[in-house]
Amino acid sequence: MALASHTPASWNDILSTTFHNYHKTLTDNVFETRPLLQHYMSKGRVKTLSGGVSIVEPVMYSEGQADSYAEWDAIQVDPQSTVSAAQFDWKQLYATIAISGLEEAQNNGREAIINLLEAKIEQAEGTLKNRLNGMLFGTYASSTAANDFLGLPKIIGNAEVGGIDGTVEDWWASRTDTGAGVDAAGLEAKLRDLYNASSDAGPDTTDAIFTNAFGFGFYESTLTPQVRYTDTKKANLGFQNLMFKDVPMMWDFQCSGGTEGTVATDSATFYGINSKYVGLKIHKDRNFAQSKFTENLSGSTAPAGSATAEGLDARISYITTFGNHTTRNRRRLWKLTGVTAA
Repeated sequence: MALASHTPASWNDILSTTFHNYHKTLTDNVFETRPLLQHYMSKGRVKTLSGGVSIVEPVMYSEGQADSYAEWDAIQVDPQSTVSAAQFDWKQLYATIAISGLEEAQNNGREAIINLLEAKIEQAEGTLKNRLNGMLFGTYASSTAANDFLGLPKIIGNAEVGGIDGTVEDWWASRTDTGAGVDAAGLEAKLRDLYNASSDAGPDTTDAIFTNAFGFGFYESTLTPQVRYTDTKKANLGFQNLMFKDVPMMWDFQCSGGTEGTVATDSATFYGINSKYVGLKIHKDRNFAQSKFTENLSGSTAPAGSATAEGLDARISYITTFGNHTTRNRRRLWKLTGVTAA
């Protein structure tokens, strides 16, 4: 970690400048060490927005007006309603960095302070990665799940998402299937059918598949050693992968088992995404932003009629992120749930 070029005069200066120097590293580590997050980042699908009451994704649900005509033909123009919008609420994510009064006293010295803060930031970083990644796969839920970022189990399907009900508007429904008790040929056939059904005849196709360790191992067992191809770029980043129709398949320990929203070691779900249509939207002012550290022994105002007040012998800083997991074309996304081996 690069240290500040000057010598800060106080604990708060050291804390603030050290985190400032580390901010980009923290953001990179969050997005570069989980396969789904890294895929979104590499495809330019982690976008920042300047605000708005909600996150709006324009969606095109039908063709416009076009046809052939002859010389001197009158071209009739009929109003066409072809574009709508999906709206996603802002979700808020936080992590805390807390330095107790005792820790402050025990680490009295610039290098000791920085070493302590590095450990605290790494702890917050790891927690943020697990929480955000778990939310995106739908296997982590906070005590108030309505506050969480949307996960793939909800985005890929036909239930209402973004204010549009896929059971009513079939153009807003994903391709889905189940795979209980399938053999190797059956698994490949189901994956192929879903891939083809959610793609067009050109390049607008699935560009990544995610599953858990069981699903990855099951698919690997269907391949002969001669055809176990991998995406070298993903492999160089540390992500194990196998190719399916020239698309990297990766596994994540937080990806759902056969029952979405739960982890499992004997069943799997496969998610096929086209990153052109799904990704993360983050508020530009709350993109893993850090608040100033509070002062030690900061007190709170006592309730009326009370002779006591509360205080905390610690310095606290918050890392906050506003955003959500959004889509603008669910038809290009698919999932295979409930997969078990025959």
